[in-house]
Amino acid sequence: MILHSLNNYYNRLKDDSETDIPLFGFGSQKFYFALLLNRKGELLQPLDLRDESKKKPIPRTLIVPQEMEERSGSKIAPHFMWDNTMYVLGNDNKGKPKRSSEAFEAFKKFHHDLCDGMDDQGMKAVLNFLDSWDPEHAPNLKHWDEMSGMNIVFQLDGDLQYVHERPEVRETWLRCLEEKGSGVIANCLVNGKKTSVARLHPAIKGVRGAQQKGAAIVSFNLDAFLSYGKTQSFNAPVSEEAVFAYTAALNYLLRPESRQKVQIGDASTIFWTERASPVEGFMGVILEPKDDSGDMKDVREFLEAARDGKKPHGIDPDIEFYILGLSPNASRLSVRFWHVSTVGDIRSKIGQHFRDLSIIKNYDNDPDYPGMWQLLRETATLRKSENISPLLAGAMMRSILTGEAYPRGLLTAIITRIRADQTVSYLRAAMIKAFLVRKFRINKPSDMEVDMSLNEETTNVAYRLGRLFAVLEKAQVDAHKPAKINATIKDRYYGSASATPRSVFPQLLRLTQNHLKKIKSNNKGRDWGTDKKIENIMQGIKEFPPHLNLDEQGFFALGYYHQKPVLYLKSEKNKED
Repeated sequence: MILHSLNNYYNRLKDDSETDIPLFGFGSQKFYFALLLNRKGELLQPLDLRDESKKKPIPRTLIVPQEMEERSGSKIAPHFMWDNTMYVLGNDNKGKPKRSSEAFEAFKKFHHDLCDGMDDQGMKAVLNFLDSWDPEHAPNLKHWDEMSGMNIVFQLDGDLQYVHERPEVRETWLRCLEEKGSGVIANCLVNGKKTSVARLHPAIKGVRGAQQKGAAIVSFNLDAFLSYGKTQSFNAPVSEEAVFAYTAALNYLLRPESRQKVQIGDASTIFWTERASPVEGFMGVILEPKDDSGDMKDVREFLEAARDGKKPHGIDPDIEFYILGLSPNASRLSVRFWHVSTVGDIRSKIGQHFRDLSIIKNYDNDPDYPGMWQLLRETATLRKSENISPLLAGAMMRSILTGEAYPRGLLTAIITRIRADQTVSYLRAAMIKAFLVRKFRINKPSDMEVDMSLNEETTNVAYRLGRLFAVLEKAQVDAHKPAKINATIKDRYYGSASATPRSVFPQLLRLTQNHLKKIKSNNKGRDWGTDKKIENIMQGIKEFPPHLNLDEQGFFALGYYHQKPVLYLKSEKNKED
């Protein structure tokens, strides 16, 4: 199912003139330099292909003939019409002249065997260059220190295209691929056709944590993986065209600048649709907003419509939507999750997610549509991305896409972080609210209602205790102004107050009486109604419970978060009066 969907996606992309996905037999590679040759095959100079417009020069991505064979260990396997300097120039400054010489000779022999007799001026120039080149001259080349070990291509003087792009050279390469096919005929598991199947599948690049040279999603390299006497990828027969198609599609989706990719825990997650739809480009931005995401107007309009339960204009809801998460596993890739839905269903689930998160803001610049990574950072130690639990990230992703309850570990992680740093931030409060909303959406007791903003009528004791704690903290702050307080009651008592109220609140209430006296003395007998606030909140609390469970600690945090801005707004109003 996964490979079939990727194969179809490739066929859609290759017919799109706006995409630069390679055709069969070719692939994208990064290049730093090109060798400029004259018609006789003499090297005129190395050409610097790097983009100098950035702070650091970056290589140029070119479509070139795909790797001929996978390199492993000490195996020497030259590529066609491009390679690193060890193969093309016989030198790479690594201090292994024998290996460099063998690689250069293999590169030269490969091209002579394949291209002798060709009547193409560019190919003749390359062969003449390889015959006359002395690897000892490489260190004398301009830019050698930067060029050494990097990929290089050939260009003929006066041509705008590279030699590998010349029509006759391309035809020769495609004939070579056909001749070097596996020769094993079987029914392809992707397209069902009886055809030549691939012995090896090309590497997939761009998965975070995988090997730099790439990793395979289909691979058999141990006897335990084999069956019926079949070796390597013949155990899962896929035609050479389909293998190329699905790997090209994956590498396209995983490229660094892709807007259809997001990192979720240890899984590099990609999105695509059955037919062209703007939503496939929205998802990466929705789940992980970036400063360089370009024009966010369309994305915001989509999110606003989804959150409000409206149908976005110009988007077909019946198009199939695919989500694939890949994680590294040694030299292979593991499928962390695979989800098939429709654009309409995804829109609905995304809208529900943001409705559940919706809560009164702490500051005006708090995000309306926080990305998943922004949320998950609030569960991590020191708010560092590397400390986010991969299991929690994957479970959170599934909850968003399926509309199911958020993972229990989400609330546990948030409460743990709040108790560690005594901070109930906007994003943490939003996640607590969303978790509780989904948990009690079906069977919702009267005292388990969760609102966007302050609810003064609820009888939920834990919520009222959170409100009370905020009022007591504000009384302490007001009593000691303008003196600096080394530690507020939040710094000292938040953890115990939210978990074991009976052991803390009687002491805090006694302490608050002293604060109220000081407030009155500082304000000529006025306490700004603090006594009344405490009385109103306490009317719904018959007794202080000895313990609060995890859900109740979530309600405590929400009560505290909802009450605080109301207190400070009233405080500012009192000062104006």
